[in-house]
Amino acid sequence: MVLQPAATALASLLLALPAAVPAGPGTAPAPSLRAALSTGQSATLAGPPGAPPGVCPAGTGYGPPLPSTSVTATKIRGGFAFLEGPVWIADRGYLLFSDMAAPTGSENVQPSTIRRFTPPATFDTFLGNAGSNGLALTPDGQQLVAATHDQRSVSTYRLDNLARGVVAGNYQGRAFNSPNDVAVRSDGVVYFTDPNFQRGNRPDQMSGRTSVFRVSGGQVSLVDDALRQPNGIALSPDGSTLYVGAYGENKIYKYAVQPDGSTGPRSVFVNYVGGPDGGTIDCAGNVYWTSGGDGLVHVYSPTGSQLGTIRSGVSGTTNVAFGGSDRRTLFVTSGRTNDSGLYSVRLNVPGYPY
Repeated sequence: MVLQPAATALASLLLALPAAVPAGPGTAPAPSLRAALSTGQSATLAGPPGAPPGVCPAGTGYGPPLPSTSVTATKIRGGFAFLEGPVWIADRGYLLFSDMAAPTGSENVQPSTIRRFTPPATFDTFLGNAGSNGLALTPDGQQLVAATHDQRSVSTYRLDNLARGVVAGNYQGRAFNSPNDVAVRSDGVVYFTDPNFQRGNRPDQMSGRTSVFRVSGGQVSLVDDALRQPNGIALSPDGSTLYVGAYGENKIYKYAVQPDGSTGPRSVFVNYVGGPDGGTIDCAGNVYWTSGGDGLVHVYSPTGSQLGTIRSGVSGTTNVAFGGSDRRTLFVTSGRTNDSGLYSVRLNVPGYPY
């Protein structure tokens, strides 16, 4: 892997960032990342096209990721409605995650609140009525990228003032089902899954298809519309592989990713047990995927060999994210509805913050 010079990385990032999208009712126009990134921040942008800047130092060797083949995470707090989408905010030292309540209203859509955990033990509400599921970060670390089922879109939320913007509002004029999870490349390319889990009673404009999409330069492109309920999504550290968990098929697929962000045909990474939900990657390329059925996080090598499991709740394990000052703490969202909890476990290899 050859690292881009800073100037080249900045130019490619500006080309890849979503263009402005007209805002809908109650939605602020997307704040300009282009302006923010043209003010001398280019030195932080050189790095692999997959991992966000500074997450995975180049040239570092790693050993086994797990302390043993069977690890148990510690519950930090339970009693939430239904947790999803954790993301670590490194420069502010806290974790954000979505808490989805029971469906309401004539459209039967789940309200969602973004909650904040500040170690060691402080919880508060970061943003009410967020409409979010999976969360990620923009390359500069100043905005959340959220799969937002309330508006059937992918949105941004600025961390400093919570202003909402739009990354992807539709595909060829048709509303998405209910965007579920997101992955962001360090040059700004966004990938997201679109199952129908939170569509509720709203009309199906995708002709029964549940898909994976890419956003680059403000343009939404189809990655794959033949998966049954694509759910979690993650990128390898070098950006060469995109992983997608197909919940309705009990498989994790992988796609080769080209430098421009386009993808090749899918292949099976692993046949799964328990219903694949959200996933993440560590800096050695090991894959961590949650299972709704058995309450485990299944850990695989980059070749698909199972390395072990991490247990949290009895069932309903939904998503994972690395965090902490050295990104070696794995945060896990897990548990039954209305007693969903946040868990953590210390591991040997640092990884993605979402």
